[in-house]
Amino acid sequence: MKKHILTTPVRDEDISSLNVGDIVYLTGILVTCRDVAHRRLIEQGRELPVDLEGGAILHAGPIVRQKEDSSYEMISIGPTTSMRMEKFEKEFIAQTGVKLVIGKGGMGSQTQEACKEHKALHLVYPAGNAVFAATKVKRILDAQWTDLGMPETLWVCEVEEFGPLIVSIDSLGRNVFEENKIRYNSRKEAVYQRIIKEVGFIE
Repeated sequence: MKKHILTTPVRDEDISSLNVGDIVYLTGILVTCRDVAHRRLIEQGRELPVDLEGGAILHAGPIVRQKEDSSYEMISIGPTTSMRMEKFEKEFIAQTGVKLVIGKGGMGSQTQEACKEHKALHLVYPAGNAVFAATKVKRILDAQWTDLGMPETLWVCEVEEFGPLIVSIDSLGRNVFEENKIRYNSRKEAVYQRIIKEVGFIE
């Protein structure tokens, strides 16, 4: 697997050579963006207050502390399950021009199509590392739609080598989670039969 460092704004040529399984680190601007923000854009037709053209979003509901000088400090920023955004993501990518969609777990066929059509990536951040991830946030530049509460606010973060991020859908539309399902299912029966031989004495 290869390591790549991407810097926002991301261009098509920056990601065209990346393949599923590659390791990516992100430097630049990263915006947290979850269910309600997606719904406001897609279902309610509200314009996002953040420009995501060539940018990166993170499906996450972070824990943020407001300091005495009214600035914000990132405490924890763990990824949310990306599949929750599957029904919105294709149109979200088309409307915003976002290039990197980051979260936990895989996404489906609609996001695959969007990544192929609009030359974008879906990347997975390993779960269980929310506090470590916060150390990669240099500062929080802005907070939009704060009326949604802390988890759903659009937190605009400056990050440095945020990662590791694993490419799960590349700009050709390959989906490593779906490919792995096919591969693992093809092996399942043989493994099952081997296990049965080992534990067949159990009734």
